[in-house]
Amino acid sequence: MLDTCTFLWIIANAPELSDIARTHFTNPDHECFLSPVSTWEITVKHALGRLPLPDPPDQFIPAQRELHGIATLPLDEEATLYLSRLPSLHSDPFDRMLICQSLANGLILLTPDEEITRYPVRTIW
Repeated sequence: MLDTCTFLWIIANAPELSDIARTHFTNPDHECFLSPVSTWEITVKHALGRLPLPDPPDQFIPAQRELHGIATLPLDEEATLYLSRLPSLHSDPFDRMLICQSLANGLILLTPDEEITRYPVRTIW
């Protein structure tokens, strides 16, 4: 599963994307997911003027997901309820839900966020 910044760096082919993350993402044996939590985060930041996009988020995000072969990972009750078991180590609500989704679905989270690595979630960067 992709952290929000990882998704944005993949679609921009940004140098911030680590070689390991890029290799993991481009491996045809790996399925990559974008959470609706990331869609929500991008939409909020765009609306606040903190994340410029070439098109409105409702057009831009699905088009980029499809272009890069990234599937949507539904946000289900199990993942949201996992939040009650998550220690309060990180204050970002978007990241906390991505952690919950990764844990609930047994997924690896592609993220550069050192705070996320404090949780028992598998990460790659």
